Amino acid sequence: MELAIVGLGRMGGNMVKRLLRDGHRVVAYNRSPGPVREAEAAGAIGAYSLEEVVERLSPPRVVWLMVPAGDPTEQMVDAFAELLAPGDILIDGGNSYWKDSVRRAERLRERGIAFLDVGTSGGIWGLELGYCLMIGGEETAFRTVEPAFRTLAPENGYRHVGPSGAGHFAKMVHNGIEYGLMQAYAEGFEILQASPYDYDLAGLANLWNHGSVIRSWLLELAERAFQRDPRLESIRGYVEDSGEGRWTVLTAIEEDVPAPVITLSLQMRFRSRQADSFAAKVAAALRREFGGHAVVTAETTHDEDT
Repeated sequence: MELAIVGLGRMGGNMVKRLLRDGHRVVAYNRSPGPVREAEAAGAIGAYSLEEVVERLSPPRVVWLMVPAGDPTEQMVDAFAELLAPGDILIDGGNSYWKDSVRRAERLRERGIAFLDVGTSGGIWGLELGYCLMIGGEETAFRTVEPAFRTLAPENGYRHVGPSGAGHFAKMVHNGIEYGLMQAYAEGFEILQASPYDYDLAGLANLWNHGSVIRSWLLELAERAFQRDPRLESIRGYVEDSGEGRWTVLTAIEEDVPAPVITLSLQMRFRSRQADSFAAKVAAALRREFGGHAVVTAETTHDEDT
């Protein structure tokens, strides 16, 4: 089939290559021209403006956005709402908030443009292994784009999960679960690291992936990380979050669903960014005040560090 990929970053660029490999006609656009030229070299049709994206597609047009959530996606949806025609399909494959996707779908529906929200998982490994696609929106639009979904996903790796917003809602919860899994693995490996035994952490991760009930792709990635840097001495324990974990926690609160593991894993990411926790300082100060307990002073810490 024919479609455009708008946004040629780590995932979008690889999606273009996977689509081309299966014989699809792909129009490629990026804000900076370098990735467009790279896509052209791989066989895509380059576009250097949003107008050119639309001009290079035949109706009914399919435009797939792979840009950051928030304002960049909102701006692209606004722009294509003016450029596309009734019968065309706009897809958001980024990590947008599901309520934004519901709103955008309704706005585009009024113009006769179909909207699909596609939760996309697979990261930088998607080119080789395929992408897991959670697709929300109209069934007819899904069927139109299904040949591309089939190419991008591994076997059984895509599904129409419901109406507008359902795809991004599923991806939000998927990422919330990911937060919890990552935190559990992280804590387990820290206990192993602090133990009296000199474990080969890469070897143990490999072992657990053979018949263990905690085997997973995340463990495969942990093994790779420990092989490169057995004690992870080259990186800081600073962990960002890209929004989906927060949205999962907020949605759990809205729906009165207890989600303590996901909530705490998100809080631990916040803690990882603090050089020294003010809350911990307050707790230490209170222990000194009510019980006369000793505290570690800033000067002591500095002396120890030097």
